[in-house]
Amino acid sequence: MTEYLLLFRNASAESGYLASTQDMAEDMPKWQAWIGNIAMQGKLVSTAPIRYDAAIVDSAGVRAGHPHKVANSVLVSGFLICKSESLEEVQEWSKTCPILKYPQSSVEIRPLVPFPTN
Repeated sequence: MTEYLLLFRNASAESGYLASTQDMAEDMPKWQAWIGNIAMQGKLVSTAPIRYDAAIVDSAGVRAGHPHKVANSVLVSGFLICKSESLEEVQEWSKTCPILKYPQSSVEIRPLVPFPTN
C-alpha cells in the first residue's frame, strides 16, 4: 500500500483564514464524517488542521509571523496522510472533501516515498 499526503488548500485573508468560527462549527461534523470514513477502512495514518501563524526558515534566517502564500492568497490549511492501493481511490475520497465548498480551495494529493530502512 502507498501512503499519500493530502494538502488542503484554501483562500486566506490578510492575517488569517477566511472561514469564520461559525463556518468551522458547521463544517466540523462534515470533516469528522469524511475523515471517519477513511479511518473506518483502516487507511488513516494522521491528520490535523494547521494554525495560521508560522515561522519561515531560509538561508537568511528565521522569519516569524505569516505563512507562505501562493497566488491569490491560497495556502495550506491542513493535511491528511492516508494509505491506499490506488491513487484513484484517494482521488474519489478527495472529491467529497468538505474544503471544496470554499472558493479557490483544493486537495493536493502527493504519494509519499518511504525512506530505505537498511
